[in-house]
Amino acid sequence: MRIKTAGWDARYFQMTFQLIFLSYGFLWLHWNTELISGLIFITSGFVFQYIADVLFIKKNALAIRNKNNWQSVLVSCLSLCLLLKTNGWFICVLASAITIFSKYIFRIRGKHIFNPSALGIAATVYLTGNAWISPAQWGSSIVLLFAITCLGCIVVTKVQKLDVTLAFTGTYAALLFARQVLYQGWPLDFFMQSVTTGSLLLFSFFMISDPKTTPDHPAVRIIWAMAVALISFYLTAFKFVNGAPIWVLVCSQPFVPLLDLLFKAKRFEWKTPSVEKKFSIINSTIKPSNNYH
Repeated sequence: MRIKTAGWDARYFQMTFQLIFLSYGFLWLHWNTELISGLIFITSGFVFQYIADVLFIKKNALAIRNKNNWQSVLVSCLSLCLLLKTNGWFICVLASAITIFSKYIFRIRGKHIFNPSALGIAATVYLTGNAWISPAQWGSSIVLLFAITCLGCIVVTKVQKLDVTLAFTGTYAALLFARQVLYQGWPLDFFMQSVTTGSLLLFSFFMISDPKTTPDHPAVRIIWAMAVALISFYLTAFKFVNGAPIWVLVCSQPFVPLLDLLFKAKRFEWKTPSVEKKFSIINSTIKPSNNYH
């Protein structure tokens, strides 16, 4: 039996791969204590999504939008499961609340400003002092690098944002190689360990490549990703900032609306055949500024 995937929503692929990585953590790395946190992230995320739908979305679109919001909710909550660590259940709830509500509160011209999970992680770490990003939780191995690279390429190619991932990872890896291997003379395996951490690779393929929060113009998008990589490298190598790419991404995303205004290009929209058909009748009654995802 042949399965057609050409028109599938790329978020289905992303959810699948995130679940694979999460299963790897539970089954292979024995994250036994993370199971409850993961359940809280996901459950509270869907609760807050329902509340946000009721508060922010017009009633005539609410019924249909509720059916198509769950993909983004699960993607964002799985990102929290994979990258944010904490010992308090209430902190998990706070992270989910910030993640979900940020899509509705911080918006310009119908496009949300921040990557939801990146803002949720950064804000929770900053506000509570009892949450952290653990770059070493995945270990560092060529097998993990190969798996995340292959699966991640499929995801970013599906949403046509492979250029962002390549620009960020290429710039970041080149700067690390120049400093660690060429300038400091460290062994090559130390460099490989630095660029194959699971958190960095997950960030590269599943966070900075988010098509809803990157610049619309292709050339600007590449320059923007390279700038994020440059600042992240500086903060990591010279200031020893943990999770620097996430912090830099959150701080740089308020500039994206300005870049979109100065450099016009077609805006990305999540589309699937079923959604397009379902909305064909009511598109004329729903303004673009209300297209939450």
